[in-house]
Amino acid sequence: MSEHLHTALDLASHGVPVLPLRAGKVPFGNCPACAKNACGGRPNMKTPGPCTCPAPCHGWAAATTEPDVLRSGMWRRAWMRASSVAYHPGGAWLTVVDLDHAEAIAWARATLPTTRTVPTTRGEHWLYTGPMQSANAVRPGVDIKSSMQYARWLGPGAGTMAPLPDIVRALIVKEPAPVRTAAITVPAPVGGGTCPHRTPTYLDRGIAMAEQRITAASSAVHATVYRTFLAVLSTHGRCGCLTDAHAARLFTAAQAKGESARHCADAWTNALTMLGLSHV
Repeated sequence: MSEHLHTALDLASHGVPVLPLRAGKVPFGNCPACAKNACGGRPNMKTPGPCTCPAPCHGWAAATTEPDVLRSGMWRRAWMRASSVAYHPGGAWLTVVDLDHAEAIAWARATLPTTRTVPTTRGEHWLYTGPMQSANAVRPGVDIKSSMQYARWLGPGAGTMAPLPDIVRALIVKEPAPVRTAAITVPAPVGGGTCPHRTPTYLDRGIAMAEQRITAASSAVHATVYRTFLAVLSTHGRCGCLTDAHAARLFTAAQAKGESARHCADAWTNALTMLGLSHV
């Protein structure tokens, strides 16, 4: 039995899903039956779940805790050629903060809760209990390895493992893009009379209902955003009561549903044009 297979079996017995890595710290390529997703890509690299191929295919998805699989013929041949052992942190309910250099380690020591650490070739792995989405380059020299990712096994490390803190989860949260609002050009009230929509309660209720409608959309989000903009402008767009702040609230709700700032601006402009307000 190879040393790597022995290590893999020991990890698997403790509930850690493992897979072999070849030279270059990369997984073995897919077998001929799975090459170029000929198998249908089940599971592919974008979906969770174990690989059902008898070979160590599909990268991180091949990681397993089944000793019979690890000892099987195609896997055994891979272990004989393997350069190291990898594991799926998310599958073991772990998150690895991969620190690539001294500056990254210094940042972690000043910022993150103390936890178990494992020395690496260039830096350290900090291990926390609890999975999260993986992400590369969340800050200089820092990668997050957890769900749908693999990490090299470099030993058990030292220290007591801490629960995954919110500060690590926050590393993958991108700051929202600035909200772009289209220029709002609306005609003055006809006859110069008092606008019936200028009461704050009426307008705020209308904007809040529009935000709720966008937020509640479970499908056809593009169409919902456009129709909502159209409804708001048809009710409030001719009297001069809308401001950029109101539009920004609607744009923010739409972008929270995955709409781009450009699509929001286009939908707003198209609604203005439909109502004949764009050239007033």
